[in-house]
Amino acid sequence: MRTAEGLSSERAAQLLKQAGPNQLPVEKSVPQWRKLWGELTHFFALMLWCAAGLAFIADMPQLAVAIIVVVLVNGIFAHIQQERAQHAAARLRSLLPADVVVRRDGKVRKVHASELVVGDVVLLAAGDRVPADMVLLSASACAVDESMLTGESAPVPKAAGEPAWGGTFLVNGYGEAAVSATGAGTRLAGIAALTSGAVAPPTPLSRELRRIVRVTAGLALGIAAVFFLASLLVGFQWRDSFLFSIGVAVALVPEGLLPTVTLSLAMGAQRMAARNGLVRNLEAVETLGSTTFICTDKTGTLTQNRMNAVEVFTSEGSVQVTGEGYAPDAGIHGTGLEKAAEAALAARTASQGRAEFRDGQWHAQGDPMEAAMDVLARRLTHTEAGAAPWRRLPFDPVRRRESALLGADLFCKGAPETVLPVCEAVPGQVKEQVEVMASRGLRVLAVARRRLPGAPVAWQSAPALELETGMELLGLIGLQDPPRADVGDVIRTARQAGLRVAMVTGDHPATAAAIARQIGLTGNPEYVLEGADLPADDQMLGALLDRDGVVVSRVSPEQKLRVAKALQARGHVVAMTGDGVNDGPALREADIGVAMGLSGTDVAREAADLVLLDDHFGTIVAAIEQGRATYANIHRFLTYHLTDNVAELTPFVIWALSGGQFPLALGVLQILALDIGTDLLPALALGAEPPGRRILARPPERRHLMDRQLMIRVFCILGPVEAAMEMAVFSAVLADGGWNRGEVPQAGLLMAASGAAFTAVVLGQLANAFACRSATVPPWKLGWGTNRLLVWAVLAELAVLAVCLYVPSLATLLGQAPPTPMGFLLALLAAPAVLLADWIHKSARGRLRRNRL
Repeated sequence: MRTAEGLSSERAAQLLKQAGPNQLPVEKSVPQWRKLWGELTHFFALMLWCAAGLAFIADMPQLAVAIIVVVLVNGIFAHIQQERAQHAAARLRSLLPADVVVRRDGKVRKVHASELVVGDVVLLAAGDRVPADMVLLSASACAVDESMLTGESAPVPKAAGEPAWGGTFLVNGYGEAAVSATGAGTRLAGIAALTSGAVAPPTPLSRELRRIVRVTAGLALGIAAVFFLASLLVGFQWRDSFLFSIGVAVALVPEGLLPTVTLSLAMGAQRMAARNGLVRNLEAVETLGSTTFICTDKTGTLTQNRMNAVEVFTSEGSVQVTGEGYAPDAGIHGTGLEKAAEAALAARTASQGRAEFRDGQWHAQGDPMEAAMDVLARRLTHTEAGAAPWRRLPFDPVRRRESALLGADLFCKGAPETVLPVCEAVPGQVKEQVEVMASRGLRVLAVARRRLPGAPVAWQSAPALELETGMELLGLIGLQDPPRADVGDVIRTARQAGLRVAMVTGDHPATAAAIARQIGLTGNPEYVLEGADLPADDQMLGALLDRDGVVVSRVSPEQKLRVAKALQARGHVVAMTGDGVNDGPALREADIGVAMGLSGTDVAREAADLVLLDDHFGTIVAAIEQGRATYANIHRFLTYHLTDNVAELTPFVIWALSGGQFPLALGVLQILALDIGTDLLPALALGAEPPGRRILARPPERRHLMDRQLMIRVFCILGPVEAAMEMAVFSAVLADGGWNRGEVPQAGLLMAASGAAFTAVVLGQLANAFACRSATVPPWKLGWGTNRLLVWAVLAELAVLAVCLYVPSLATLLGQAPPTPMGFLLALLAAPAVLLADWIHKSARGRLRRNRL
């Protein structure tokens, strides 16, 4: 049982055996092989496995091996990324310290934190991490940083009898506390359960890829079945018909789609890293481009995370404290100002924040508000804080002020509405000045002093309410946490891009609202909410929050999680920022979790998809810009791939419609050579296309990757033109060689004609690659060399074409030969034909768009 000396060693050992170690519970993990198996057996992977099997059956082992390698590489890569994302809950355990100081057997000793049990008496000093949930038995000027749990940036004063939660830490004072809960029973364990239980929703990209795969799988199987029947009707043996249809199906499988998507996302991630955004989950790159709602924290993201005294009001008048940020200014003087600054500095009861002047600026150390008081006093009086107070009366939510007794003087500072009533002879203009300063978004502190009669020792145990009365008001101090200089412009850019922005913070509503006004976040009317006032119904919550410029303050981890879910339920793609343990569940639940790299915790960073290396809100918008560019790039190379499929499928359609009377212009192996040998590099280069200049001048893309615009462009413009040139070149070479319809062409003539058709497709795709760089602008206006990767990819494509045509063994394997001079000249026309059709289509769309405007 607990005594004044704490537990006995024997009793502590018994309790430890009964309750277990003071550790967060560890979930039973899924074996690594099962996780990897899941990455190798989802729908897209299964389709590619089937394609590999069909390739083996169709006697194409090279293609089968290539597909297997693609599946394995992408599966292993995805598995590694998912494992990194799952470490968030495990990181919470690192918040528990290794050793703690306890009183056992009447003696002070150190034990491992895992050996704590309920009833242990723990000795806490400034800087100590609270190792378990406990109740303070005694507290001397204790202030606890609970931001990891509550999101509140200011340290919370603690008195005897009040709780201290595991995972928080003492920033000031000292005390003794009795352990009330350990391990799984702590509040920290509850947050760990929330973090591990929150399941990240499927990203928009994964949903789109599943849709594309299903569509292409259905088309491939359906077309293969049609060609199986058609080949039987024209006299093929059933075995040959079966192998032929398998070859068609394999040719229509988009083998290059998965690696192209992966590499495009990786390139986007690299560009984000160059702009201080570190992506931990590659699919988050594309998801950022679909973001419609940003829920951002305040401190450090929208503000500079430092407090600054900008105005002092005394009986001598109001003085604006000039200077940029913490820059020194020795030209401010006045007896009243100096007294107010000295009193504010003397009244400190929380962490001993101070400032250090170096490199031409004041740098805060410790509590930002106390550092601001230190700077103000030193700028006015050129003196530093003196001796420690004899007695401290910490801030509490009821009094909303704090005091310190130094000798015979009691110094007090706090909220004006609580300090002014305990002061004598307060001029009427003081209250008016409070309103004026508050209306400018300043945090206003009232500073007062009382000279106590008699010896100071007589007041050592007097109640705070008895001491804090009959005081002399020395002045008002206006404090500001400066917003980042460009955050207002960034918010305007976000709105121009069709994004809604909300502030979701654990700070006080007045503080949050003031900053929101200063940076232009709030609208008209203002919507400033508190977590405790949020409606219990999720639909009502979503309707309340689904507006631009809303401010939600004093949120708990559960409420932040509800905010993300409520907005998602209304169709939003939500980006949620956070920096503490309390943000882990919401970061996991949001479509995009954004953690702070400078001020954030490891837990938040592990739970997030994007880490801001500079903690700047502008980096989120820059990442969204790159995300949109990546989405557009995926759209580009999907257009490129599908255009090629039209040209590849056309010879089979014509052969089937002619009942086998018209020869096949391309064989299955030639189509596979097009897919793997010539098309892959240009498609990858399209995935590296830089963002367009107006990509943030329009709302987010809320369309399918395979949308109506893409279908028209592929199946009505680019694909038919490329296919027409392919068949025209093939027919011209056959006719020039003396072939007549219904005859079986000579082998040499057929191979030369097929080589000409193959060349026309490759050259048409070369032009198509440049045309796909933009959906509205022709390539010559973009500049032929502005995407250097595409230039190199096209040169490589031409080299592969030469190898496929002029290396005899490979050409024979593919069933083709170098085209005749006439066939080659006609094939060259495929490139300008595609560019001309693309230009006409873009010009017509542009005129139609202008007419609508």
